[in-house]
Amino acid sequence: MKRRTFDIILTWVGALLVVVLLIAGGLLVWGYSFTNTNVHNQLAAQQIYFPQAGSAQLANPEIGPYLNQYAGQQLTTGAQAAAYANHFIAVHIKEMSGGKTYAQLSAESLANPSDTQLHTLVETVFRGTTLRGLLLEAYAFSMIGTIALIAGIVSFATAFLMMILVALGYRHARKTPPDAEVLATSTAPTSEKELVGAH
Repeated sequence: MKRRTFDIILTWVGALLVVVLLIAGGLLVWGYSFTNTNVHNQLAAQQIYFPQAGSAQLANPEIGPYLNQYAGQQLTTGAQAAAYANHFIAVHIKEMSGGKTYAQLSAESLANPSDTQLHTLVETVFRGTTLRGLLLEAYAFSMIGTIALIAGIVSFATAFLMMILVALGYRHARKTPPDAEVLATSTAPTSEKELVGAH
Protein backbone atom coordinates (compact mmCIF):
# COMPACT_ATOMS: atom_id res chain seq x y z
CA MET A 1 0.00 0.00 0.00
CA LYS A 2 1.19 3.50 -0.81
CA ARG A 3 2.32 5.41 2.27
CA ARG A 4 0.31 8.47 1.25
CA THR A 5 -2.87 6.37 0.96
CA PHE A 6 -2.21 4.83 4.35
CA ASP A 7 -1.69 8.26 5.93
CA ILE A 8 -4.89 9.61 4.38
CA ILE A 9 -6.90 6.63 5.70
CA LEU A 10 -5.52 7.17 9.20
CA THR A 11 -6.26 10.88 8.94
CA TRP A 12 -9.89 10.24 7.99
CA VAL A 13 -10.28 7.71 10.81
CA GLY A 14 -8.86 10.29 13.22
CA ALA A 15 -11.25 12.95 11.88
CA LEU A 16 -14.18 10.57 12.41
CA LEU A 17 -13.05 9.97 16.00
CA VAL A 18 -12.91 13.73 16.55
CA VAL A 19 -16.53 14.05 15.42
CA VAL A 20 -17.61 11.15 17.65
CA LEU A 21 -15.79 12.61 20.67
CA LEU A 22 -17.28 16.04 20.11
CA ILE A 23 -20.80 14.59 19.87
CA ALA A 24 -20.20 12.46 22.98
CA GLY A 25 -18.83 15.46 24.87
CA GLY A 26 -21.82 17.57 23.89
CA LEU A 27 -24.29 14.88 25.01
CA LEU A 28 -22.46 14.37 28.30
CA VAL A 29 -22.44 18.08 29.10
CA TRP A 30 -26.13 18.26 28.17
CA GLY A 31 -26.76 15.28 30.48
CA TYR A 32 -25.02 17.14 33.31
CA SER A 33 -27.06 20.28 32.67
CA PHE A 34 -30.34 18.34 32.48
CA THR A 35 -29.64 16.36 35.67
CA ASN A 36 -28.37 19.36 37.61
CA THR A 37 -31.34 21.53 36.61
CA ASN A 38 -33.89 18.86 37.52
CA VAL A 39 -32.26 18.11 40.88
CA HIS A 40 -32.19 21.83 41.69
CA ASN A 41 -35.81 22.39 40.67
CA GLN A 42 -37.13 19.35 42.52
CA LEU A 43 -35.27 20.21 45.71
CA ALA A 44 -36.16 23.90 45.57
CA ALA A 45 -39.84 22.99 45.27
CA GLN A 46 -39.68 21.25 48.67
CA GLN A 47 -38.86 24.55 50.43
CA ILE A 48 -36.43 22.92 52.89
CA TYR A 49 -34.16 25.28 54.81
CA PHE A 50 -31.18 24.55 57.02
CA PRO A 51 -31.30 25.79 60.64
CA GLN A 52 -30.08 29.34 61.15
CA ALA A 53 -26.48 29.92 62.28
CA GLY A 54 -26.14 29.73 66.05
CA SER A 55 -29.39 27.78 66.51
CA ALA A 56 -29.70 25.08 69.17
CA GLN A 57 -30.04 22.41 66.47
CA LEU A 58 -26.62 23.20 65.05
CA ALA A 59 -25.12 22.96 68.54
CA ASN A 60 -25.57 19.19 68.37
CA PRO A 61 -22.10 17.68 67.69
CA GLU A 62 -23.66 15.17 65.31
CA ILE A 63 -25.24 17.94 63.24
CA GLY A 64 -23.32 21.23 63.53
CA PRO A 65 -19.95 20.20 62.04
CA TYR A 66 -21.72 18.99 58.89
CA LEU A 67 -24.42 21.64 58.47
CA ASN A 68 -22.80 24.86 59.72
CA GLN A 69 -21.55 25.61 56.21
CA TYR A 70 -25.16 25.60 54.95
CA ALA A 71 -26.72 27.46 57.90
CA GLY A 72 -29.83 29.41 56.85
CA GLN A 73 -29.59 28.34 53.21
CA GLN A 74 -32.33 26.71 51.16
CA LEU A 75 -31.62 23.11 50.21
CA THR A 76 -31.15 23.08 46.41
CA THR A 77 -28.08 20.93 45.61
CA GLY A 78 -27.18 17.26 45.80
CA ALA A 79 -24.39 17.88 48.31
CA GLN A 80 -26.80 19.78 50.57
CA ALA A 81 -29.36 16.98 50.23
CA ALA A 82 -26.82 14.36 51.35
CA ALA A 83 -25.74 16.49 54.33
CA TYR A 84 -29.33 17.14 55.40
CA ALA A 85 -30.33 13.49 54.99
CA ASN A 86 -27.33 11.98 56.78
CA HIS A 87 -26.62 14.56 59.44
CA PHE A 88 -30.03 16.05 60.25
CA ILE A 89 -32.89 13.70 59.43
CA ALA A 90 -30.92 10.55 60.29
CA VAL A 91 -29.84 12.03 63.64
CA HIS A 92 -33.42 12.93 64.59
CA ILE A 93 -34.74 9.52 63.52
CA LYS A 94 -32.07 7.85 65.62
CA GLU A 95 -32.97 9.99 68.63
CA MET A 96 -36.71 9.28 68.28
CA SER A 97 -36.41 5.57 67.61
CA GLY A 98 -33.57 4.78 69.99
CA GLY A 99 -31.50 3.57 67.07
CA LYS A 100 -34.16 1.19 65.75
CA THR A 101 -35.04 1.11 62.06
CA TYR A 102 -38.49 1.60 60.60
CA ALA A 103 -38.73 -2.15 59.92
CA GLN A 104 -37.96 -2.99 63.56
CA LEU A 105 -40.44 -0.45 64.91
CA SER A 106 -43.11 -1.59 62.46
CA ALA A 107 -42.69 -5.18 63.62
CA GLU A 108 -43.07 -4.06 67.25
CA SER A 109 -46.16 -2.05 66.37
CA LEU A 110 -47.76 -5.02 64.65
CA ALA A 111 -47.08 -7.10 67.75
CA ASN A 112 -48.67 -4.40 69.94
CA PRO A 113 -51.61 -2.99 67.93
CA SER A 114 -53.06 -1.19 70.96
CA ASP A 115 -49.92 0.91 71.53
CA THR A 116 -50.95 4.20 69.86
CA GLN A 117 -47.75 5.97 70.89
CA LEU A 118 -45.66 3.33 69.15
CA HIS A 119 -47.93 3.52 66.09
CA THR A 120 -47.40 7.30 65.91
CA LEU A 121 -43.66 6.82 66.22
CA VAL A 122 -43.71 4.29 63.36
CA GLU A 123 -45.54 6.79 61.13
CA THR A 124 -43.10 9.57 61.99
CA VAL A 125 -40.04 7.38 61.38
CA PHE A 126 -41.56 6.19 58.11
CA ARG A 127 -42.00 9.77 56.87
CA GLY A 128 -38.50 10.72 57.95
CA THR A 129 -36.96 7.63 56.37
CA THR A 130 -38.87 8.26 53.14
CA LEU A 131 -37.74 11.89 52.96
CA ARG A 132 -34.17 10.85 53.70
CA GLY A 133 -34.29 8.28 50.89
CA LEU A 134 -35.63 10.84 48.41
CA LEU A 135 -32.91 13.33 49.33
CA LEU A 136 -30.20 10.69 48.95
CA GLU A 137 -31.67 9.76 45.57
CA ALA A 138 -31.38 13.42 44.51
CA TYR A 139 -27.76 13.34 45.68
CA ALA A 140 -27.11 10.19 43.62
CA PHE A 141 -28.51 11.85 40.49
CA SER A 142 -26.42 14.96 41.11
CA MET A 143 -23.31 12.76 41.34
CA ILE A 144 -24.23 11.08 38.04
CA GLY A 145 -24.50 14.55 36.52
CA THR A 146 -21.08 15.52 37.89
CA ILE A 147 -19.52 12.35 36.49
CA ALA A 148 -21.13 13.14 33.11
CA LEU A 149 -19.60 16.63 33.20
CA ILE A 150 -16.13 15.24 33.95
CA ALA A 151 -16.51 12.68 31.16
CA GLY A 152 -17.65 15.44 28.80
CA ILE A 153 -14.59 17.57 29.58
CA VAL A 154 -12.31 14.55 29.04
CA SER A 155 -14.08 13.85 25.75
CA PHE A 156 -13.55 17.43 24.53
CA ALA A 157 -9.90 17.37 25.61
CA THR A 158 -9.35 14.08 23.78
CA ALA A 159 -11.06 15.49 20.68
CA PHE A 160 -8.69 18.48 20.77
CA LEU A 161 -5.65 16.20 20.95
CA MET A 162 -7.04 14.09 18.12
CA MET A 163 -7.50 17.22 15.99
CA ILE A 164 -3.81 18.01 16.43
CA LEU A 165 -2.89 14.44 15.41
CA VAL A 166 -5.21 14.63 12.40
CA ALA A 167 -3.58 17.90 11.28
CA LEU A 168 -0.11 16.38 11.67
CA GLY A 169 -1.21 13.26 9.78
CA TYR A 170 -2.59 15.34 6.92
CA ARG A 171 0.62 17.35 6.79
CA HIS A 172 2.69 14.18 6.72
CA ALA A 173 0.55 12.72 3.92
CA ARG A 174 1.13 15.80 1.75
CA LYS A 175 4.90 15.61 2.26
CA THR A 176 5.15 11.89 1.55
CA PRO A 177 6.47 11.01 -1.95
CA PRO A 178 3.69 9.55 -4.15
CA ASP A 179 5.65 6.33 -4.80
CA ALA A 180 6.64 5.65 -1.15
CA GLU A 181 5.39 2.34 0.27
CA VAL A 182 4.22 1.62 3.80
CA LEU A 183 6.68 -1.26 4.21
CA ALA A 184 9.53 -0.72 1.80
CA THR A 185 11.20 -4.04 0.88
CA SER A 186 14.64 -4.33 -0.63
CA THR A 187 14.87 -6.22 -3.94
CA ALA A 188 16.84 -9.48 -3.74
CA PRO A 189 19.94 -9.87 -6.00
CA THR A 190 18.99 -11.76 -9.14
CA SER A 191 22.24 -12.34 -11.04
CA GLU A 192 25.26 -14.42 -10.08
CA LYS A 193 27.42 -11.32 -10.34
CA GLU A 194 25.22 -9.48 -7.84
CA LEU A 195 25.38 -12.47 -5.48
CA VAL A 196 29.20 -12.53 -5.65
CA GLY A 197 29.32 -8.76 -5.17
CA ALA A 198 27.15 -9.03 -2.11
CA HIS A 199 29.81 -11.20 -0.47
